[in-house]
Amino acid sequence: MLFSFHLRRLRVIYRCTHRARRRTIVLIKQEIQARNPTKTCRSRFRSDNTANLFTRHYRRAAHYNVTHARRQQFYALPREQWELLAAPPISYLDTINRVDDAIDANADIADAILDSALASLGLQGTVEWEGTTTKIDLDKARSTLHQLYRDWSAEGHVERQACYAPVLQDLAARFGDTSSNTIARILVPGAGLGRLVFDLAQAGFDAEGNELSYHQLFTSSYMLNHTTATNQHALYPFAHTFSNHLSRADQMVHVLVPDVHPASCQPLRGSMSMTTGDFTHVYEQEEYANSFDAVATVFFVDTAPNLLRYVETVKKCLRKSGWWINVGPLLWHFGEKEKEKDDDEKKELEGEGQKETSKQQNKIGAGGGSVQLTNEEVVKIVEMSGFEIEVNETGGLSAGYVQNQRSMLLNTYKPSHWVARKL
Repeated sequence: MLFSFHLRRLRVIYRCTHRARRRTIVLIKQEIQARNPTKTCRSRFRSDNTANLFTRHYRRAAHYNVTHARRQQFYALPREQWELLAAPPISYLDTINRVDDAIDANADIADAILDSALASLGLQGTVEWEGTTTKIDLDKARSTLHQLYRDWSAEGHVERQACYAPVLQDLAARFGDTSSNTIARILVPGAGLGRLVFDLAQAGFDAEGNELSYHQLFTSSYMLNHTTATNQHALYPFAHTFSNHLSRADQMVHVLVPDVHPASCQPLRGSMSMTTGDFTHVYEQEEYANSFDAVATVFFVDTAPNLLRYVETVKKCLRKSGWWINVGPLLWHFGEKEKEKDDDEKKELEGEGQKETSKQQNKIGAGGGSVQLTNEEVVKIVEMSGFEIEVNETGGLSAGYVQNQRSMLLNTYKPSHWVARKL
């Protein structure tokens, strides 16, 4: 039996089993105790402590690591030099103060996200969070806030258009008029912050997203179910970084999220829901066999430690003659020696969206092995597994991933785009 732990406004249902929900709460409490054995999980505490795990420590750590450290480095300069840099036209200390303000604005969004999530899980007022956050938690909070730029701002439209538009076009070509009584059911593994699921529902499809990361799930739930207006929050996606900016204005640029207010878009032509958990573990179950008309994987297949398990799961949950639409690169995260990567590559490996959950998937996946394949090999395996490749394009798409278009350093993907039909 499925338990809907979130149901508000748009009635976007986030589903997990009752046992999985109970286990999640138990694990959260056990992890808190393990990280801070001197504290107990108290039944009552001040309400402003409830968000420490995801947000309060993010705010504090960002101020410490980004601005406090730079102030220390600044005042370590010879006095005549820091006095020169502190005065106009450089005004470096004023820049650091503005970054502090930007961190607070981002942390306000994180506060709102977690407050709504804890209320949905029934955890507000039941768990002491203070002193429990790890560096991994903070990295995930930063990464998730960063991805709001891509999925829920007007400025992120260019990146969404490069990756989501091909999926919508492929589905439209194969299912035609979505105004008919028969609505195609689409699965989106690695749904991240839920924008593609929302866009599919707007286009008239019955869209179901799946996501493993609770940071991502909490944020998508907030954007879809709890925001109250278009452009409700100001987000500073690039304020944390001090490198490769042409001007301070480029560093301090802010965007408004969400660019659309989901609750104001009712009635949707289609419908949407989300499931929680590892993709292969959820959809290898018999209840999902032959359930979907199409599966859309966007920047997802390279999160697999073992691609064959993804292929088997997609095949199982697709109906006969169903479609698998894929758009994305092959930035494999397993088998690579991180010590051989520079800092930027490490961040990218751990980075945004579903990619940040790949290590968790490896731990909970059966077998524990991994394999890294070329695009040709991936397509060949899909064919060998009972699919017919109808579209296979490389080099035609160009996509960034949460990039400041004014940056002096731009990394661009050339995603593979293919469409396969289940035989």
